[in-house]
Amino acid sequence: MPQLARALAITLASLMLFSAAPPAEAAKKKATRPAASQSRQAVKPKAKPRARAAVPAPRTPAVQASRAAQLERLYEEYWDASMQLNPLQATFQGDARYNAELPNILSAAWRQQSHDFTAEWLGKVEKVGSEGLQGQDLLSYEMFVRDARASLAAEQYPSWMLPISQYYNLGSIMAILGAGAGAQPFNTVKDYDNWSRRSLGIPALFDQAIANMRQGMAAGVVQPRDLMEKVLPQLDAVLKPTAEESIFWTPIRTMPDSIGAEDKARISAEYKRMIEYRVMPAYRALRGFIATEYLPATRSSAGMGALPNGAAWYASTLQQATATDQQPAQLHAWGEQRVQALHAQIATVMKDNKLRGSEAKLLRSMRGDRQFQFSDANAMLGRYRQLQQQVAAKLPAVLQSQPRTALEIKPVEQDRALASAAVSYQPGIADSRPAVLYINTSNLPTRRRWSAPMLYLHEAVPGHHVQLGLQQELEKLPRFRRLGGDLAFVEGWGLYAESLGEPLGLYADPYDHIGYLHAALARAARVVADTGLHAQGWSKKQAMDYLENEAAMSSDDSSAEVERMMAQPGQALSNVLGEAKIIALRDRARQAQGAAFDLRAFHAELLKDGSMPLDILDQRMQRWQPAAASSAPVP
Repeated sequence: MPQLARALAITLASLMLFSAAPPAEAAKKKATRPAASQSRQAVKPKAKPRARAAVPAPRTPAVQASRAAQLERLYEEYWDASMQLNPLQATFQGDARYNAELPNILSAAWRQQSHDFTAEWLGKVEKVGSEGLQGQDLLSYEMFVRDARASLAAEQYPSWMLPISQYYNLGSIMAILGAGAGAQPFNTVKDYDNWSRRSLGIPALFDQAIANMRQGMAAGVVQPRDLMEKVLPQLDAVLKPTAEESIFWTPIRTMPDSIGAEDKARISAEYKRMIEYRVMPAYRALRGFIATEYLPATRSSAGMGALPNGAAWYASTLQQATATDQQPAQLHAWGEQRVQALHAQIATVMKDNKLRGSEAKLLRSMRGDRQFQFSDANAMLGRYRQLQQQVAAKLPAVLQSQPRTALEIKPVEQDRALASAAVSYQPGIADSRPAVLYINTSNLPTRRRWSAPMLYLHEAVPGHHVQLGLQQELEKLPRFRRLGGDLAFVEGWGLYAESLGEPLGLYADPYDHIGYLHAALARAARVVADTGLHAQGWSKKQAMDYLENEAAMSSDDSSAEVERMMAQPGQALSNVLGEAKIIALRDRARQAQGAAFDLRAFHAELLKDGSMPLDILDQRMQRWQPAAASSAPVP
């Protein structure tokens, strides 16, 4: 996540990476939560009678500083090496050095190379060790070792046999890059030549995807049919009879005037040959295989439990996404309890405000009644600017510090509106460029007034703008932390920020309060549906029915939600469990400190080191809590 666009890029890259980039996020790729491999305290050996005890050499500050400096150099070398190993991830990170390269990242040879890479760098870092490290140095060590070990542990599951789904389609990713709609730049002659050379790797990559899926068919590791049926239209949208009709021709149509006529002619001719004789045949082969061979072999089941060793695979996936020790059955029960608790909270708000009728009827009214719509774009923008002022006035009650970067509120540009979320955050640059909260004022009938407070809290202040802004100011973090990000932490903080609407006075209107509570209920229901689908043997219809009955979702919305769970198991849990972990840490600190507990100090401590896996966060807050409790004044 740093930066929402960057997080998406890291996610796409990391879905193709199985072990080469331990820090990425997301969510998406870690399998275990090992502690740091070495003790951080020297152990004094026992002395034998009448014998001089061996006394370890003292660890002076200079020795500790030397150890930290060694690790810092290793992290920098590691990052550069990881970008070279995976040129696609480098492109997504804005590192243009390898924009012409596309290795076969689905091949067995590349998987072995990736494994060796991770094992090598883990060994280098562990050889230096963590003894004597403190603060950010200790955190960086713990995070690097933990995530490298997790990546290696995840290799036991054959994710490579499932290289394509409707939510992760290599064909769509290559089309976005080749159309100039993604991270691949098309500004100079070199940029155009880079993509032409990179596209040389597309046929081999697609052929490898086919080979991997064939191995999956033989092993019984295949995608659900419902997902793959939706891949075909995605590929059909790319397939065109001529280069000029193809999305890959877009960079030619939009070629900058700064490129000379001779180069334009050469590039245009080269792209026509590349598209018609290299790229389109690869897409046709992939499409033909899926339609004729793979679809008949897909499964009717929806959850991972139907796959070989699927129960363990899903449990490992949850560990990657959430760093939790809880088993799927425990999380399923927790989600059910959370759903019922939120139903009760909504009922209480309705009763206190004399709102009659059922919860479902009220929600239908809130979604459809014109009184909850914005009259025009200016009214919508004005509401968010009003929220900005309201929060700023009360923020010192919950936060000690804010990022230096200012926050502006702007409407989404018209040409981006259709593909943009209702509200989105773009980080700025400290002391240089303000951050922007973009408000999508298109399709106004779908924008609800009661959703504005929670969206502002989540995306702006005290949500992503505060957390990401403060992290951005940690300039000395190694790049694997600064350019990575843990999804459960970042989005967990965003959800937690929504809950601060009560102390900040943003939920005084009962409809705003119910809107927030219902959003929380829908997220809890997703936890139940995800674990039900993958660990309880639920069918797609059972999961849809649960979301429709408990979260009042429409059939279309519930279908889309469940298909996302089928394609990305565990993703629905990471954000919610990130929020739950923050609340648990807060409650633990409050219980330990009693009347001396300071919410502002807790938030400052939680945010001061940037995002991190939840288990590392738990350990770090445990190290802080005794000191905070002992230094607190006695009431």
